[in-house]
Amino acid sequence: MALRGRPLPVAFFARPTLVVARELLGAVLVHETAAGRVSGRIVEVEAYIGESDPGCHAAAGPTPRNAPLYGPPGLAYVYLNYGVHCLLNAVTEADGHPAAVLIRAAEPLDGLALMRTRRAGRAGLVPADAALCRGPGNLSRAFGIGLAHNRVPLTAGALTLHAAERTAAARWTRRIGLSKGGDRYWRCVAAGHPAVSGARAWNDDARPTPWPTRAGV
Repeated sequence: MALRGRPLPVAFFARPTLVVARELLGAVLVHETAAGRVSGRIVEVEAYIGESDPGCHAAAGPTPRNAPLYGPPGLAYVYLNYGVHCLLNAVTEADGHPAAVLIRAAEPLDGLALMRTRRAGRAGLVPADAALCRGPGNLSRAFGIGLAHNRVPLTAGALTLHAAERTAAARWTRRIGLSKGGDRYWRCVAAGHPAVSGARAWNDDARPTPWPTRAGV
């Protein structure tokens, strides 16, 4: 797939997290590796915002683990979830304001054969193409993303995010898989897309409440 223009700039991420989350829907995630290029169109994201958000890693205050959340924007925040899956987040907001967007699912574009190899189970079973990058842990595995990518810039280098070619039809729903903070409508999905993970029900509102009103948004 021919990519349109350069990767998204730091200024794209240095904005209110809900705005970034909505505009990442339809954006293309690219990873150039020695084994080949893989890419996918993002179809599901979740926003995590600040120390007052019980679902955000920053709820406990600054720690060595969550340090990337505090900035600068445009970095990858990759952590190990339940000791099994590496999850990819894009750090947002101004430097010092902990927030990020979790990349939950993508529609595979380039490198399907490589993704299938990475996602093959012990018995050699391979998920359907629509399920290769369905769910944040599966996405990271299909893309070859691990803890070594924590703190790398998503604006340059081998792991990058590129602007959407078209505006995706978005719906907001509650975040999923959380013990706290699951009541917030901060999960944004491409409505009806087969690669979306988890519950398919969504809010009828066009955007969550409250919506950022910061100047310039």
